[in-house]
Amino acid sequence: MASITCLNPKAELARHAAALEMNISGARGLQEVMRTNLGPKGTLKMLVSGSGELKLTKDGNVLLHEMQIQHPTASMIAKTCTAQNDDTGDGTTSTVLLIGELLKQSENYITEGLHPHILTEGYRIAHAKTLDFLDKFKEEISVDRNVLVEVARTALRTKVHQKLADHLAESVVDAVLAIRKNDDDSEPDLHMVEIMEMIHESDMDTKFIRGLVLDHGGRHPDMPKSVENAYILTCNVSLEFEKTEVNSGLFYKTAAERERLLQAEREYITRRVHKIIELKKKVCDEAEKEDGKKRAFVIINQKGIDPPSLDLFAQNGILALRRAKRRNMERLQLACGGEAVNAVEDLTPDVLGWAGSVYEHVLGEDKYTFIEDCKDPKSVTLLLKGPNRHTIIQIKDAIYDGMRAVWNAIKDRAVVPGAGAFEIGAYCMLKKEAEKVKGRVKLGVLAYAEALLVIPKTLAINAGLDVQETIVKLIEERQASGESVPVGIDLSSGEPFEPKGIWDNVRVKRASLSATCSIACNLLEVDEVMRAGMTNLKPPSD
Repeated sequence: MASITCLNPKAELARHAAALEMNISGARGLQEVMRTNLGPKGTLKMLVSGSGELKLTKDGNVLLHEMQIQHPTASMIAKTCTAQNDDTGDGTTSTVLLIGELLKQSENYITEGLHPHILTEGYRIAHAKTLDFLDKFKEEISVDRNVLVEVARTALRTKVHQKLADHLAESVVDAVLAIRKNDDDSEPDLHMVEIMEMIHESDMDTKFIRGLVLDHGGRHPDMPKSVENAYILTCNVSLEFEKTEVNSGLFYKTAAERERLLQAEREYITRRVHKIIELKKKVCDEAEKEDGKKRAFVIINQKGIDPPSLDLFAQNGILALRRAKRRNMERLQLACGGEAVNAVEDLTPDVLGWAGSVYEHVLGEDKYTFIEDCKDPKSVTLLLKGPNRHTIIQIKDAIYDGMRAVWNAIKDRAVVPGAGAFEIGAYCMLKKEAEKVKGRVKLGVLAYAEALLVIPKTLAINAGLDVQETIVKLIEERQASGESVPVGIDLSSGEPFEPKGIWDNVRVKRASLSATCSIACNLLEVDEVMRAGMTNLKPPSD
């Protein structure tokens, strides 16, 4: 009798074969769910929430986050894979498949009496050799736009249809390259890419804006709707009556005193407005004298602007936006230049930014302000368009993965040939290495090699190809080349080919392999599963 039952008679217990079976069935169950999503030919899943809302996706990370997984082993695998996605931005589905396949391979040996420790030892040897092989197999790159577009295209084609993926890839790469501080910047801040959604037109109208798009417009009907060659004043100055921060009151005896108080408060705000108008006249007039071209003036304020102040700005041809989001204040400075001011006393021509074009776009009841043609923007916008909410959510999930893929390539300065080429190469290498390993540990190395083939096999299945024929051709082609040329699977014909232009990320592969080996070895070494938590502290009532 297990010791745990002496301590807790209500504990549920699975031992030895039953515990292993539980872990393997959980991993394989999750693998079967995710299998059909892998690769550009993968299918979609429809997720239905408790309130009946739908989400269409083939993104492994979204699926694992949204699915309610009850099985403890499957839940642990899901958490590991989503943590890897948070770190590297991709590789969720392939990690789930590799873990499931490693446990599936081990089941055959363990049922024949092989101890799990021997298998895990073999796995660790194979894992170390595979990581060494990855360092030799990767290809060094410079930060070249064409290569980065190919990297982004490879990542995006696994999330959205091919035509849209090719269109998005260029926008994503341009956005990431624009926000790099200089040519040596290997870690651009992806938060400086604003993602704006617009339910309008088709998904192919999604575009890259070299500037910012704000989700509100001018608040006065007489303000200009479109201006060119504009000075941009970014500020956090209150241009309206405000309550005092301390609890205070103003007392008056007569209506005349009340009027004087209101007038004094109004004059205080008006003086601030006139200081801004003076700056506008000064910089616009000076610039016009120099080259004869008219200049415009735009104010983007984080705090409020009251109607009388808006009237004054409109009379002077100034476009003023109020209550801008705090997150956009930093982006505005990076996009347009200049500095954000917190007091009108700090106003000088040096604090102004510049934009070639500022215009308002009205969509139904929503207003959007486009700030474009900035000189050297370090913050840009990806404007997502689509006919409905489902399409936009799908594009948004794909965009994040595409940006992380480009970021990874810039950081690694290297890529891995895709289309299953790495797994085929690693399989051939491990088959040779296994011959040098003595004893039963060799079986673990062979099992690891077989498990790696799940990636090209699944790609072939999802493309409707004959799996055995395809894998045999790939291995033969790799061996015939003297294992010097990467050999991947052409999903349109099923024939082996050198995957030029299909690139995976080095850090994603490394993280995926490390997570796979770690989880699979831990699960194999589990010999008891105990559900022994105290569910109720109250004694049973008679």
